[in-house]
Amino acid sequence: MERNFKIMVIQGPNINLLGTREPNIYGIMKMEDIHSQMKLFAEQNNIDIEFFQSNLEGEIVDKIQECFGEVDGIIINPAAYTHTSIAIRDALSAVNLPVIEVHISNIHRREEFRQKSMIAPVAAGQIIGFGPVGYHLAMIGMLQVFEQVKAMRAAQKAE
Repeated sequence: MERNFKIMVIQGPNINLLGTREPNIYGIMKMEDIHSQMKLFAEQNNIDIEFFQSNLEGEIVDKIQECFGEVDGIIINPAAYTHTSIAIRDALSAVNLPVIEVHISNIHRREEFRQKSMIAPVAAGQIIGFGPVGYHLAMIGMLQVFEQVKAMRAAQKAE
């Protein structure tokens, strides 16, 4: 029997303050509520899912490195580190996993310094500006990636 695919959801700095932090930008949904919805979707689709949040760049890098050989894909909201962290970008590149970058707000409609993503070049895709539903869209996107992996595995077995 084939094992379930596994997703690691990594949340960057200040995401733990969702629901109270600038609700006019980030909405009123708490991080825990977003995670509960993602967990339900994962269960409905036979996907294993884990969550991690840190305000510290090095801890995020360590968690990404721990994903190597342990998970099949990463959904990440690097938050402020999106625009500054070569270390997170390099870690994502090094583990060579499908990555979907999520941002609750539309970073392209915000301050100029927020409009450049260091992560985008190593991500399969970005979900930007859809509020908390962006995490659901990322889950759908990751399901599509997993279906492509399954199809490739089946084709290799048939050869």
